[in-house]
Amino acid sequence: MRLRRLGGLEVPALGYGAMVLSPGMYGLTDEDAGIAALHHLVDAGAGFIDTSDAYGRDSHNELLVGRALRERREDAVVATKFGFRFPPDATPHLVPTTFSRREVLVNTEPRYVRQYALASLARLGIERIDLWYPHFPDPEVPIEETVGAMVDVVAEGLVAHIGLSNVTAEQLRRACLVHAVAAVQVEWSLWTPIDAELLAVAGEHDVGIVAWSPLGGGFLTGTVIGLAEDDFRTNFDRFSPENLASNNERYTPLRAVAEQLGITPGQLALAWLLHQHPAVVPIPGSRRPAHIDENLAAASIELSAADLSAVDRARSAFTPAGRALM
Repeated sequence: MRLRRLGGLEVPALGYGAMVLSPGMYGLTDEDAGIAALHHLVDAGAGFIDTSDAYGRDSHNELLVGRALRERREDAVVATKFGFRFPPDATPHLVPTTFSRREVLVNTEPRYVRQYALASLARLGIERIDLWYPHFPDPEVPIEETVGAMVDVVAEGLVAHIGLSNVTAEQLRRACLVHAVAAVQVEWSLWTPIDAELLAVAGEHDVGIVAWSPLGGGFLTGTVIGLAEDDFRTNFDRFSPENLASNNERYTPLRAVAEQLGITPGQLALAWLLHQHPAVVPIPGSRRPAHIDENLAAASIELSAADLSAVDRARSAFTPAGRALM
């Protein structure tokens, strides 16, 4: 697996979004299968694993990742996020999102930041978090205050690198004045462009880009026809039954490009993204080893200028129905 740099952190060019391994995210899951998927990923040399205290009931995802890495810690770069699992005495702060069926409540007040780190470390069973993000910027807390508290945790040796997730260009710019930021995590894919100003600010400050949902929540694999009721994606406008049917029809030109290149639609989506920026690291998630291998193979796909032009032409005919995931 080729490597890329996120600020001062070196990681595989394709990471892994572990959210899919927890119940209530993408339907039913099997604990042993989840651990097997993580072991398969690490065996393939692609152990850049992204999790969060928010994934799964009672932070199930961090616990699962911890179990899987119990004897494989040296083979993985572990990234996690905080802000959702706040103490009972903390005031919930509402984050504006496009979610259709649930509220997003966070608290990243400085007084709670260290205990978030300690809780994640305990669940993961590790001594230091490699890359640590506030999951969402807190609308009631200046980003400088949250990052300032994170700096103290770095100084203590509990965290190696600071990241930011779902922030604006201005928030990233202000945070970089407090401390070096290794990566900003943002939605970016063939059906959701990155904010140009955010990308520019990241470049100015040597901040890498971790692209969440690089497969459009699985849509860009060309295999999502319908969703179970307990699937997390039912919260998103683009996955409503009407919009999903429309989007599958609109996606036909891009599927055709993948077919012409002899690769899968998902591989095209990942390879295209890797060609957009030298410091972008997509983090697709999959529960099946065969799908993990398919995703990882995308890191070796070279797209010519003509190939990228063909993708751009197909993209111009693909205007997704419904709002972006965030």
